[in-house]
Amino acid sequence: MSSIKDRQRAAARARLEKEMAERATAARKRRRQRAILGSALAVVVIAGAAVWVVSVMNKDDKKTSAAAKAGTVSCTWTPSDESTGGKVKDVGLPPTSVPNVGTSTLTLDTNLGPIEATIDLSKAPCTGASYKHLAEKKFLDNTKCHRLVNEASFKVLQCGDPFATGKGYRDSDGTGGPSYTMVEENLPTDTAKPYPAGSIAMANTGQPGSTGSQFFIVSEDTQLQPNYTLLGTITKGLDVVKDVVKAGDDGAFKESAGGGHPKKELTIKTMTVS
Repeated sequence: MSSIKDRQRAAARARLEKEMAERATAARKRRRQRAILGSALAVVVIAGAAVWVVSVMNKDDKKTSAAAKAGTVSCTWTPSDESTGGKVKDVGLPPTSVPNVGTSTLTLDTNLGPIEATIDLSKAPCTGASYKHLAEKKFLDNTKCHRLVNEASFKVLQCGDPFATGKGYRDSDGTGGPSYTMVEENLPTDTAKPYPAGSIAMANTGQPGSTGSQFFIVSEDTQLQPNYTLLGTITKGLDVVKDVVKAGDDGAFKESAGGGHPKKELTIKTMTVS
């Protein structure tokens, strides 16, 4: 009897051990599956996060690039010296990356009263940046408007020569400028009246890329070829310019550029751009 019971107990123990082994194997299999699934999910999550980060960075880069493209423009400044003709006052070069949105206010504090103009930076960003640079360098402080033309269809007052100063300004030949030139911009080629009364335009030598610091203020609608950068529009003080033009000139430039020194002197005490 004991041997039968022993065999039964041994058989039961064997079945239990087999069952335990099968359960252990199944448990290990489930753990492996969970581990594999967890790893796969982790990879998916990491990959998804990476894709999201790259996507966000790309969007940000695109936004930054778009903002930079919309908000600034690159300008080219050509260094010049007296070998190119005329007198040169060295003030270095303006920055190459400048705003091309919004407006600036050009203010000339003169002996006859303030003159103000608005510069549209979307149309003349480089010329506007140049004038901001010149203002910061006090380039035209205490200079005189050196040339006036008072003809039936051509009434302008020209300023911007840094050497037209003091009592000797009448000795200036009107060729002074900064240590760089720039390309013309905002040329009014799409209108029958390119330079209406109140316009501020940039003088040049007649050659492309010869714009410097000299400018002329138009007191009456003037029919000029649209070869001169339209810098801005007078918002205050046009009456001051008209009075100077009305007073006439001395004819000093009659045989060359036309006109002469203004009989009624206008001195730019300070120039600011804000």
